[in-house]
Amino acid sequence: MKKTRIFCIGKRALIIAAAVVVALAAILIFTPKAAHAWSPDREIPIYCVDTAGEKKASLTFDAAWGNEDTQELIDILAKYDVKATFFVVGDWARKYPESVKALSDAGHEVMNHSDKHPDLTTLSLDAMTAEITACNDAVAAITGVTPTLIRVPYGAYNDQVVSTIRSMGMEAVQWDVDSLDWKELSAAEITDRVVGKADCGSIILFHNAAKHTPEALPGIIENLQSQGFELIKASQLIYDGEYTLDHTGRQIPS
Repeated sequence: MKKTRIFCIGKRALIIAAAVVVALAAILIFTPKAAHAWSPDREIPIYCVDTAGEKKASLTFDAAWGNEDTQELIDILAKYDVKATFFVVGDWARKYPESVKALSDAGHEVMNHSDKHPDLTTLSLDAMTAEITACNDAVAAITGVTPTLIRVPYGAYNDQVVSTIRSMGMEAVQWDVDSLDWKELSAAEITDRVVGKADCGSIILFHNAAKHTPEALPGIIENLQSQGFELIKASQLIYDGEYTLDHTGRQIPS
């Protein structure tokens, strides 16, 4: 009887131990996700801006590869008297300096999209700083203006990336409306996405050299302007003074 009782107790202990192991495994599985959840102490970029109901938004374009439609985009924006923000890669700027100058001369702002389009989260602090500085220097050499904003490649960031950017006197800017134009969506699909999602303080993401963006852009601008939106540069949309960011990356003035 004693041996049987010892066996039963041992079996029960094994069951309890197994349950504890499963519970710990569940904690380990889900903890990494929780560690990346937003908190007031986490460094995040600006995704959009609290404009207190004012209908303001910003059209932004990433330029990293081709250049076949840059002048067409400039012409379309000029037709509607809209100034936009172009986040350019340093290599792109050096390859197409005439386009960078044309953007600047047309009144658009040319900002930083890194020098060679790496994932900044994979770089050392020194390499990241050099990457950002090299693009700033390339843009400044052409336009005479050093970028104050950066859009990180692939939208990839962590605390070190964002804090490094801010330590350099710059702001990291993401987006809250993605046209997905790089997926070669039709002009109608791009238009529906942007118009359906744009809101007060939105930062809207496009790309140059995207197949259907020039076709979609006039209708998007006309629609937003008909709703009363003022389309301005990203540097004009975001706040310069003290601010906080909510869990969505919305910039709120203090």
